[in-house]
Amino acid sequence: AVATAGLAGCTALDVLTGDEPAEFAAGTATVADDALSETGYELNDVRSESVSQEFDVAGTTSEVRVTNRIAEYDKAVELFGERYQAAVVSVLATPRVEVLGSTFNPIGDLDDEERAELIVDRYDDVDDLERGSEYTTDVLGEALDVIVYTAEGQIEGTDFTVDLELHVGDVVEAGEDFVLPLAAYPEAFGDGENVRRMFNGIEHEPSE
Repeated sequence: AVATAGLAGCTALDVLTGDEPAEFAAGTATVADDALSETGYELNDVRSESVSQEFDVAGTTSEVRVTNRIAEYDKAVELFGERYQAAVVSVLATPRVEVLGSTFNPIGDLDDEERAELIVDRYDDVDDLERGSEYTTDVLGEALDVIVYTAEGQIEGTDFTVDLELHVGDVVEAGEDFVLPLAAYPEAFGDGENVRRMFNGIEHEPSE
């Protein structure tokens, strides 16, 4: 869900012409190595995901294609001699795009709870999502609001149901992109400070 919920918002494409889609690619938002080294998380994947939307321009349907970049970090837990990736931090970067005054920004239309649901995709049979506390922390030089949710869910690949804690950030601007930080982990980890440290350590590299 994180991969396909493209986010684009507010710089300029004034006119669409031609038969080919107009394409925009985000830069990459990742966690700095010095911040990551203190948390126990490891980089799992940095990938690109594309999402498209069609616009009616002067009676002609034109397509805008946006490529998002998602960096995902994991922390394993050992259960009965097996290790499972139980905790995840994801950082989504998406380009800013406006087409003839129409903003292409699906994730901007999501409320806080719907953003929380993006990160629980890492778990199975998630129930009882409830909003809890909130805090403000520094992300890319901005004071970012983060909401903490709780839920119940199964660690993927197991039959173990655990209480989960989710940290759902607001969207922060980074150059020509927007960046959205998300995290989820078993509540027993007590990993809130590590998540905050990773959010504080987010760096952004513009698209070439």
